[in-house]
Amino acid sequence: MHRWLAVLLLAFSAPALAVERVVSLAPSLSEIVVELGAAELLVGVLDAGERPLALRSVPSVGRYGQLDMERLLSLKPDLLLLWPGSVGPGQREQLRRLGIPTYVAEPHSLDQLTSQIEAIATQLGRPERGRTLAADLRRQLDALRQRYRREVPLRVFYQVWDQPLYTVGGGQIISDALEVCGAHNVFADMRLPAPQVSIESVLSRNPEVILAGSQAQLDAWKAWPQVRAVREGQLLLVTDKGLERPSGQMIGATATLCRLIAPER
Repeated sequence: MHRWLAVLLLAFSAPALAVERVVSLAPSLSEIVVELGAAELLVGVLDAGERPLALRSVPSVGRYGQLDMERLLSLKPDLLLLWPGSVGPGQREQLRRLGIPTYVAEPHSLDQLTSQIEAIATQLGRPERGRTLAADLRRQLDALRQRYRREVPLRVFYQVWDQPLYTVGGGQIISDALEVCGAHNVFADMRLPAPQVSIESVLSRNPEVILAGSQAQLDAWKAWPQVRAVREGQLLLVTDKGLERPSGQMIGATATLCRLIAPER
């Protein structure tokens, strides 16, 4: 009896088989795999923009929103890393029915991001590396929060696009990056990741700072001098695209954002 109990305990405590063939279905997740020193496990990646150098020769399984299911299956993955927004609902359901082990990552805050990096490391058989990286990222975040904390946060409008006008909602991780920097997204009450807004709604919320990805987008706001950000010259150009990729490097991109918003600190 005791011998059988020992066998059962051993079975339940034995580690899962190590993954050997990983397909990443988001550039940010591919980047996390590289940061964890596990690039050699990637046998396929979903493309969207420039790849890290370590992944130049890894086969593509399609582009953002256009997954090549036949190509993915031919790679025989034993783990999928999925960000839901990168694959359409129909293909997500197809993937679910295939029964391939899948880790779904969709962080809404930088704290969630560090926890998910640690969890992905465990999935990849790199738990120690994950704990070390996550601890370092948390230390960086704590330092940023202490340095840039304000009693009254700056009201910020973060422009994603201009025609039509898009911003980030409160559940989007960029909104949390603003909070780390002592700022507050004036559209944080909107739950969509990238809601469309009107110029009138921006005017009514009267941000103290406007952030955008191009100088032309910023210059267009000069037609509205009644906005405090325009009146005080707080039209700021965001050049670090790392904010758009929730991987470990996003903590450094957040530090750059903080320096942009509050250079005096």
